[in-house]
Amino acid sequence: MGKFSRIGNDLYGGRRSIDFVGRKALWYAVSGTLVAGAIAIIVLKGLNFGIEFTGGTQYRVPVSSSQASQATADDLREVVANAGIDGAANPTATTAGGNAILVQVEELTQDESDEVVAAIQTVVDVETADISQNEIGASWGQEVAQRAIIGVIVFLILVMLFIWAYFREWKMSIAALVALAHDIMITIGIYALSGFQVTPSAVTGLLAILGFSLYDTVVVFDKVRENTHERLKPGQSYSDAANLAVNQTLVRSVNTGIVALIPIGAILYVSAVQLGASSLQDLALAQFVGMAVGVYSSVFLAPRVLVHLKSTESAIVLQERRAKARARAQADRYASVPAFVEDMPVVDEPEDDADLDDEGQPESRPTAPPRGVEASGRGRVVPPSRGPVKQSNSAGRVQPVRQTKSKRGKK
Repeated sequence: MGKFSRIGNDLYGGRRSIDFVGRKALWYAVSGTLVAGAIAIIVLKGLNFGIEFTGGTQYRVPVSSSQASQATADDLREVVANAGIDGAANPTATTAGGNAILVQVEELTQDESDEVVAAIQTVVDVETADISQNEIGASWGQEVAQRAIIGVIVFLILVMLFIWAYFREWKMSIAALVALAHDIMITIGIYALSGFQVTPSAVTGLLAILGFSLYDTVVVFDKVRENTHERLKPGQSYSDAANLAVNQTLVRSVNTGIVALIPIGAILYVSAVQLGASSLQDLALAQFVGMAVGVYSSVFLAPRVLVHLKSTESAIVLQERRAKARARAQADRYASVPAFVEDMPVVDEPEDDADLDDEGQPESRPTAPPRGVEASGRGRVVPPSRGPVKQSNSAGRVQPVRQTKSKRGKK
């Protein structure tokens, strides 16, 4: 642990640095590839919407406590899928508490429904009258989706206004939204790849990751603002200060992500492998993927987009030029030293980047006027005579004439 602590201290102090901002082509390529892959999965495979969104039939099968297990649910799913019914080719079976199993299929006719009940009775010894059947319409799921979309739009507007008001920088709002769209798209793509059904729980998990992703991004942006406005060092460009901010918050971002992912991963494992509870696994998968991708985007994508948007400002461009000029001057301090010639003007050594022009050369300064003729061998300048010496009423005597020490007392 001591080694990791030293690495964190070195990253925070700038003694060690990872170039997150400078490798623009690399991180853009990685993020673009991930988003393009997610879109391809969504288009080719599509999302497996649950009956809450598409409508269907749900059967509640009462079982004993010993049969209320995922193994029994898997047997019911398999026997219903093999019944040869088109609407029941891809059923969902989950445990509901300790005394029932829910089987969900698409909308069926009465004859098809009777066949499903007969298939269920081959696995579980239950009377037909004890199996409850509910028809679920798609209107409720559509209403949930519409309200979720409205909530996301309102959330994004409020977040943009908050970031703009807090940082006084609208470009930070744009960069945060780009990272957020990146996180949502990748999460949806992985969700489609998993084949899990899209349920209201999955929508809830997707909305929950919005806050986590923005929280991590805002923390990084706060450090960027501190480094670029309050603690900007001489000769440091905006991109260098932003990259330092990402390195300083890297350990915090990784630790926060790990702490958040461990319990979500445990819930995902228990719900998907042991319990088979659809509501839990849908929620856990969306949150797990979204949080992991949120850590990535807050470190690799959001600061890079911010620097890219700020790179066109005139002040940032001038600051970048001065930083490059200072770097060239620091690389070879004697490259710009002129050869000595007689009567060359004397100037001071440049102290900071303000003394360098855009080409890395010292700026010209006014030179001091030439010194007067010094007294021979004395190193002192003889003051000019102010005129003949007259009788002074204050002293009552003639004042001596100003002469050099070597000529005093001589006539």
